[in-house]
Amino acid sequence: MSEPRFGIMTAPMQVDYASLRRVWLEADEIPAIEHAWLFDHLLPIAGEPDGPIFEGWTLLSALAGQTERLRLGLLVTSNRFRPPAVLAKIAATVDVVSGGRLDFGLGVGSRPGHPLARREYEAHGLPYLETADAVGRFAEACTVIRKLWTEDKPFDFAGEHVQLSGAFGNPKPVQRPHPPFVIGGRARATLRAAAEHADVWNIPGGDIADAVERGAMLDGYCAEIGRDPAEIVRSIHLPVSYDQPALTRAAIGEALEAGFGHVVLGLPAPYPAGVARWVADELIAKAG
Repeated sequence: MSEPRFGIMTAPMQVDYASLRRVWLEADEIPAIEHAWLFDHLLPIAGEPDGPIFEGWTLLSALAGQTERLRLGLLVTSNRFRPPAVLAKIAATVDVVSGGRLDFGLGVGSRPGHPLARREYEAHGLPYLETADAVGRFAEACTVIRKLWTEDKPFDFAGEHVQLSGAFGNPKPVQRPHPPFVIGGRARATLRAAAEHADVWNIPGGDIADAVERGAMLDGYCAEIGRDPAEIVRSIHLPVSYDQPALTRAAIGEALEAGFGHVVLGLPAPYPAGVARWVADELIAKAG
């Protein structure tokens, strides 16, 4: 396996913009941290329910314009929030702003059983699609977004869930043929879509046994469609403990041993001074 790639994730809730900006600019100067991530929620899913939270793509574009090196993205975009052609335009814009550093994170959307996530739909006038409908829309969204980034002429798309007439993406993303698709999730339906569309597959959480099991499912779905599963980079999100870094280092070691070569370290707010350097020195340098 190639050398592991480490990144950080700063959930943009219960925190101010200055703090987020400070951490990203510091991380941009530290080569050991190769990527940085936000998430995609419209109301907090932890802490004070009425606390501050930023819209992910808007914030990502602002940070993309101020950083120079970090790969960056949302872990992961909810396909339930935005029509896929609109999302393709937003993401292409961020890739241009960043000079070609976007990793395009996408998922089906918030878990149906998570009431703190579900409430954001009612609060923003968004329809909450049932799982079967949401999964069908997700697969079509992956196809439509890729076409908007690669087709050189306007096209129509007549899907079961998505219909477009005269669709065209201009400007294209800087990255050719398109930014990498980072598909996040653990459900079987998401894994089926990942087998077809993902360049990177991300699973949330630190249950390594479950992650390995889900990775084996992904391998099986790749075999069904004739794709080499080795083409899909395995990514995992691990929570960071500032007080007990040894626990985080142990989790990193387990993940690397299990074949996860793309590790996203979730930083809880508030962020200590110099947290990006601490991550590089105390977690990444001592991992394995």
